[in-house]
Amino acid sequence: MIHAFRLSTLRSIVGLALLALAGCAASPPPRTDALAWKDARQLVLVVTGDWNVDHGRMRAYERHGDAWQPVADAVPVTIGRSGAAWGVGLHAPRTDGPVKHEGDGRSAAGVFRIGEAFGYAGHADTALAYRALTVSDYCVDVDGSPLYNRIVDANHEDPKAVAGSTEAMRLDLHAHGDQRYKLGFVIEHNPDGQRGAGSCIFAHLWRSPTDSTAGCTAMDEAAMRQLLGWLKPEEHPVFALLPRQAYTKLQRDWALPAADAAP
Repeated sequence: MIHAFRLSTLRSIVGLALLALAGCAASPPPRTDALAWKDARQLVLVVTGDWNVDHGRMRAYERHGDAWQPVADAVPVTIGRSGAAWGVGLHAPRTDGPVKHEGDGRSAAGVFRIGEAFGYAGHADTALAYRALTVSDYCVDVDGSPLYNRIVDANHEDPKAVAGSTEAMRLDLHAHGDQRYKLGFVIEHNPDGQRGAGSCIFAHLWRSPTDSTAGCTAMDEAAMRQLLGWLKPEEHPVFALLPRQAYTKLQRDWALPAADAAP
């Protein structure tokens, strides 16, 4: 009898353990996207109305402890002429919306590191690394080029690798005085140059408040100068762009500013 009791007890313990293991196996994996930008203490956030609109609102934030605090009023921006689509950034790949590809006219949605600043002048008032653009600087938008999604000096590269690129960076010299790249910074979408995933995504100046872009985020010069003067590489700044519905869904899991503080 004692033996039977012990055997029954052992079976119960094993059964409970198996149930516990099954429960663990059935539990969804923890969301870890926010860990990819946990070191960020500066955030530039753009929120749009939906996936297909070409404009939105932008606001800058600083992280104090676990909380994001706005540091400026929200300002209007324009984005891709076709809206936004999930890009390749710090977040895990997503398919609950359009997915960005080369030439789709959509801005990259998600969370991305902020790269170097650039402009027409020899220097700019910014702590970011700054690239003074020249007439031979191009961002390579040719899918399949070994230089895809990189800004390069065409005079210092294999001509075949740059051939066909349409993204001249000195627009003022190539496009009748165009001032859009007078000041800007790189949004590090698709940093590894994944083929066909989209290239040359920047924040830059707009032509006007009603002119959309080919996939960048554009703003007036005052807003750009304010951002460049504020951004600091040691704060590991990130840029986020999300349609309102996606923002509401992901705000908590992605440790983004509370909805009532969003632009």
